[in-house]
Amino acid sequence: MADIIKLLPDHVANQIAAGEVVQRPASVVKELLENAIDAGATIIKLIVKDGGKNLIQVVDNGKGMSATDARLSFERHATSKIQKAEDLFNLNTKGFRGEALASIAAIAHVELLTKTDLDEVGTQLKIEGSKVISQEVTVTPKGTSMLVKNLFFNIPARRNFLKSNQVELRHITDEFHRVALAHPNIAFHFYNNGSELFNLPVVNFRKRIVQVFGGKANSKLVPVNEETQVVKISGFVKKPEFAKKSRGEQFFFVNDRFIKSPYLHHAIVAAFEGLIKTNTYPGYFLCLEVDPGTIDINIHPTKTEVKFDDEHTLYALLRSTVKHSLGQFSVVPSIDFEQDPNLDTPYSYKNKEAKVPHVTVDASFNPFANDDVAIPKSSSTTKSTSYTNYSKPNTKGWENLYEGLESKKEEDISFSSMEFESEVITGSIFKEENAVEEPATTTFQLRRKYIVTTIKSGMVVIDQGRAHQRVLYEKFLKNITIQEAVSQQLLFPLTMHFSTSDIAILKEIQGQLITIGFAFKIVGKDVVEITGVPLQVAESEVEMILEQLILDYQMQISGDSFSQTDSLAKTLSKTLSVKTGTVLDAASQQALVNDLFACKEPTLSPFKKPTYVTITENDIDKKFI
Repeated sequence: MADIIKLLPDHVANQIAAGEVVQRPASVVKELLENAIDAGATIIKLIVKDGGKNLIQVVDNGKGMSATDARLSFERHATSKIQKAEDLFNLNTKGFRGEALASIAAIAHVELLTKTDLDEVGTQLKIEGSKVISQEVTVTPKGTSMLVKNLFFNIPARRNFLKSNQVELRHITDEFHRVALAHPNIAFHFYNNGSELFNLPVVNFRKRIVQVFGGKANSKLVPVNEETQVVKISGFVKKPEFAKKSRGEQFFFVNDRFIKSPYLHHAIVAAFEGLIKTNTYPGYFLCLEVDPGTIDINIHPTKTEVKFDDEHTLYALLRSTVKHSLGQFSVVPSIDFEQDPNLDTPYSYKNKEAKVPHVTVDASFNPFANDDVAIPKSSSTTKSTSYTNYSKPNTKGWENLYEGLESKKEEDISFSSMEFESEVITGSIFKEENAVEEPATTTFQLRRKYIVTTIKSGMVVIDQGRAHQRVLYEKFLKNITIQEAVSQQLLFPLTMHFSTSDIAILKEIQGQLITIGFAFKIVGKDVVEITGVPLQVAESEVEMILEQLILDYQMQISGDSFSQTDSLAKTLSKTLSVKTGTVLDAASQQALVNDLFACKEPTLSPFKKPTYVTITENDIDKKFI
């Protein structure tokens, strides 16, 4: 039997490794940024085009590489970070496997420019699909410039699975945020399609958070600090009132490395128990410093998951630390009642003893006594106030009130001058001939969630939330398409703050927002001024709607105009529809039923869920068999 097991060629092995390391353009950005940090750079520039599909470039001012190191860096398992297996348990750098550059060079066109401080000239290296095209001497500043073009050019199937440019840019921005937040001592610059998105100078951790997420983030933060023998915890958590429905702005950094840990996330949620609403998530930016020997960061190709030696202790410390910080800064409600200052003892009476009041009673007081009768005074009440001067009012002549009435006779009383109020006729027992009969109410609300109405074959049970979503969805979709929306101008414009990435998204969808009734302008780097809203939108809901629009736009799958319009209409219909628990009067119930069955697709909500169920008369009869 012939041998069937063979060694894979290097370029095939690199492509397989690239499938684990490089999942999308954001993976390349993460690896290149971490390499620049390991090189000791103080200024890092990130340049992307078309969501990173056509160009990703990272320029740093680090120590650079020699000509030999530049060539060896693209070989598999070539690294300067570790030398023996024990080094894996004492890592203080970002990259250590030696697979990143080899994997990237296997699926893209790579150009490297690097120079050390001691060399007079640098090295230029060009690689396409793991093949070295050229290696030349060139003039370049100190540091390294890594340029990656045409990602997945030799794997069309992988390239076809990439999302739209906006979605890929969002993932790149997320990776940029993670790296920039973990290293506030490094200056970062981020350029997309020739425009600058971020310019982050060297600052402290709190100011770096404000730089990334906008000026309003500063007032939302609560500092967290705790140092034990197991871990040192520092950073910030967001106040409970700023908890969001989406899992955003949640960052764990272990030894300056971003990680994802559902277990530690549960500790934060447990610390916020009772302070935030259900289905909302707190925001946090927490840095953990532990002994590198107590964690294993080599359990996942992307190195975003780590394993701790003692997770239970870390969980308890993290939960108690966050809870203590929330209580220390008066975020948690106090169980002590505030004392009213009006109840405090005045200063002049502070050292005086309390005296029992002396009450005296005039036992001889008689309110029914006659004026002519003298009331003797009691000897015990001589010093007290006396009521002996009390005199009864003169009631003489009260009999004259009825004089003359008995002289009138009953027949003398005339009713001609009397008037009677007319009774209001509320209805009639018999129907009038020309009366128009009003339609009877055929709907009622069940459990403040369903609307029940009758049909010829039985009855229909309608989910009021889903039905309203369908009605609003088709209305907004029509307004966006025909561009006939009506805007309600605000008397006082609303000023809202967003992060730099959110401002970029608002600029992209500004035209579509205008077509549905929003009127706004961007007046600053992170400030938006709202001057008009759609008729269905309340002024208090504007910020929530815009945040939801931005979130849904970031997560959309396709980037074409129809998908963006559809996503916009879905988001608005979901946000503005009536919710479970809303009481609807009879007229509103009937109007919702009529509007639903006037839609083009009344059976399904915009999210492909049934809006109503039909219960026939036969179904009801079967229940009584």
